[in-house]
Amino acid sequence: MPFCLHNYRFFVKLNSNRTLPCPIRHARFTSLTVQSRATISSEPAMASNSVRVAAAQMTSINDLAANFATCSRLVKEAVAEGAKLVCFPESFSFIADKDGESVNIAEPLDGPIMQQYCSLARESGIWLSLGGFQERGSDDEHLRNTHVIIDDCGSIRSSYSKIHLFDVDVPGGRVYKESSFTEPGKDIVSVDSPVGRLGLSVCYDLRFPELYQQLRFQHEAQILLVPSAFTKITGQAHWEILLRARAIETQCYVIAAAQAGEHNDKRESYGDTLIIDPWGTVVGRLPDRISTGIAVADIDFSLIDSVRAKIPIAKQRKPLDFWKATSL
Repeated sequence: MPFCLHNYRFFVKLNSNRTLPCPIRHARFTSLTVQSRATISSEPAMASNSVRVAAAQMTSINDLAANFATCSRLVKEAVAEGAKLVCFPESFSFIADKDGESVNIAEPLDGPIMQQYCSLARESGIWLSLGGFQERGSDDEHLRNTHVIIDDCGSIRSSYSKIHLFDVDVPGGRVYKESSFTEPGKDIVSVDSPVGRLGLSVCYDLRFPELYQQLRFQHEAQILLVPSAFTKITGQAHWEILLRARAIETQCYVIAAAQAGEHNDKRESYGDTLIIDPWGTVVGRLPDRISTGIAVADIDFSLIDSVRAKIPIAKQRKPLDFWKATSL
C-alpha cells in the first residue's frame, strides 16, 4: 500500500536500500500549558535526510471526549511544527477512575473510538502512534493493551498488543495486576513509515531488553516507540535510565510519549516525555515534566548510519546458539 502524504516532497530513508523525499520545515515547540520549547538537536536547520517527529504528553482521564479534544489540539501543534508523526502515550483515550471501567469501554479497532482518531489523522495529514488503546479482548472480562499506528490517510497500518503486563508491587506504592483484565500479546511488530522503520512496544515492555533486541536486529527498526504511563515512583527511579539504555544498546532513536500528573485520586503518572538519539542523548524534552504539550526533534538518518558503522554491534553480536553452547 503506498504512503498517502498529500503531495509533500520529501527525502526520508526507510532502510539501507530505500529512500523517500521529505518536507524541510523549521519549527518551534509550543504547549497547551506553557509557552516554552523542547530541546532539539541540530536546531539551526534540518538535514536533507532528516524528518521531524513529535511526542505528546498529557493527563488522560475517564472522559473519552475530553481526551480526544486534548489529542486533537496536540495534533494541530505537531502539524504546525512540521512533524510527520506524532506519538501519544499509553491510555491516551481513557484512564479509568474505577475498576472495570476500561474493560467496559473497550472496543474493536474498527469501532467508533478508534475511527475518530483515524479521521483526525486523515484530516490533519499526519501519522499517529496511539499507544495503549483499550481494544476489546476475546471475552467480556478482558481487553488488549494495543499500540496502533495510523497513516495520514486515516488507515490503520499496524497494531501491537502489549506482551509484558504490569503485575507489580510498587515499593512504597500500590499493587498492580494488569493481567487480571488484560490479555498479553504474542507478536513482535514493526512497520515502515515516512519517518523510518518503527518498532512497537508499550510501557512495561521497556524493562525487557530482548524485545528491543529483536526489533533492531531481526526487524531492522530505526525508531523504537515506547508509549507509557509510568508510575511516579518507578519513573523517578528508572524512566530515563531505561530509555537511554534501550537507545544505546540498539542504536535506535527512542520516542517515549508519557502520561503525566494526577489522573484521579488513585493514580498519578511520572511524565517526562523524551526523544533520545542512537548515541543515548536526549534530543527532545518538555521543560515541565508534568505539563501537557509536545516535544519535537529531528530524526537524523545519517546519525543512525554513523553510530552503527563506527560501533558495528550488529556484526559483532553472538548468535543464540553461541550462548547455548557456552552454558553447557
